[in-house]
Amino acid sequence: MTQIAALLVVHPSVPARNVAELVEYAKANAGKVFFASAGNGTTSHLAGELFKTVAGVDIVHVPYRGGALAAADLVGGQVQMMIDVMPNVLPLATGGKLRALGVTTSARVPAAPEIPTIAESGLPGFEVSAWDGIFAPVGTPAAAVDRLNAAIRLALADPKVREALVARGAQPVPSTPDELARHVDAESEKWARVVRQSGAKID
Repeated sequence: MTQIAALLVVHPSVPARNVAELVEYAKANAGKVFFASAGNGTTSHLAGELFKTVAGVDIVHVPYRGGALAAADLVGGQVQMMIDVMPNVLPLATGGKLRALGVTTSARVPAAPEIPTIAESGLPGFEVSAWDGIFAPVGTPAAAVDRLNAAIRLALADPKVREALVARGAQPVPSTPDELARHVDAESEKWARVVRQSGAKID
């Protein structure tokens, strides 16, 4: 499994230099701050809903048909903020087109160590990671699953693979099939709670 950090980014016109200032700004402009996402039900959508709930702010979701379109409108100033995976928005932030306020993981990431976590910036407990896992059809022989798992763990241990992942804001997390299953259960419970609390819908 790999975990991919996301960034909370804002348009440069937003007068916030950190997460605490963004929360203050959003509270002073309730219902007037728009956050973009790659579409209803995506990680960027639910991350925004989690931010909305944890920060206690009234921000408005604007779904797009993909992260590239969302980022383009954010750069253009049609929306004010977005939480998206680092490979999509870090280049825009380092290029000065967006301002990065925080990473969503529990610890800072090597690809951008100067950017604080959202948790350390005033929202303790806030943590979001996109993640990738490899699954097999139900009924796949256990021996085949074990062989595949061993090959994946070997690949994730390769220094070149790890270096490439870390450079993109991803963290290799070698795991067993049982550990991945527990992660899926925990993620399902976490995001179900966010959906219930926020009232997020996919239609």
